[in-house]
Amino acid sequence: MDQENTLELNEEQQQQFNEIKTNLATVKQRIVDTCQRIGRDPASVRLLPVTKTVPAERLRIAFAAGCLEMGENKIQEAREKSEALKDLDIKWSIIGHLQTNKAKYLARFANEFQALDSLKVAEELDKRLQNEGRAIDVYVQVNSSGEASKFGLAPEDVRAFVMELPNFSSLRIKGLMTLAIFSADHDRVRECFIKMREIQAMLRQEAPAGLSFDELSMGMSGDYELAIEEGATVVRVGQAIFGKRPLPDSHYWPGLG
Repeated sequence: MDQENTLELNEEQQQQFNEIKTNLATVKQRIVDTCQRIGRDPASVRLLPVTKTVPAERLRIAFAAGCLEMGENKIQEAREKSEALKDLDIKWSIIGHLQTNKAKYLARFANEFQALDSLKVAEELDKRLQNEGRAIDVYVQVNSSGEASKFGLAPEDVRAFVMELPNFSSLRIKGLMTLAIFSADHDRVRECFIKMREIQAMLRQEAPAGLSFDELSMGMSGDYELAIEEGATVVRVGQAIFGKRPLPDSHYWPGLG
């Protein structure tokens, strides 16, 4: 069904629709251009629109404009939006830190979880998913920048962590996720992405059977082209599609200035 034809828009909503559609096309074209420049297939890079702080009514417009997947940081916000938009076939990805006591909520609606860095969370989420009769795609989060303020495993701890993951049958391990350092210095940002590529190469050799590490989720609005150059298969883009957020990044990513 053509979603554009099923949504009646007033003048303001039509303007929002046009802006999102244009921004989405621009980001997709930049992904294509980057891939072609380095000899990668553009189809090997998935764009995950990041919708945190964007109201549900605007996301309905975004869905009509072509945003069929949506990434959220906070489970409560994601739950409310998924309920408000349950008539739409949206794939929800949770990309922020998950507390153990919130795993039951994620298990009910999310299609993907990109921020696993705790065996306690893995155990609880696996249990809750089994109760729901579901399995979801999961990425292991790595703190590639070494900043104390960030969640994610230290690179040296990833291998031992991964060895425990076959115990959780409802978690379909697909790859790794990281937040690079927030810096205008592209070399420092690139170092984070290179480190992730090296960890991925190690895991492809040493991870237990049944786990996949083909996916690398890295790169956001300010650095996704760099990330693609270093092997990203998922880029998480919010502001380049939806515009600037009302509060600074430190509000959404605790500990960041």
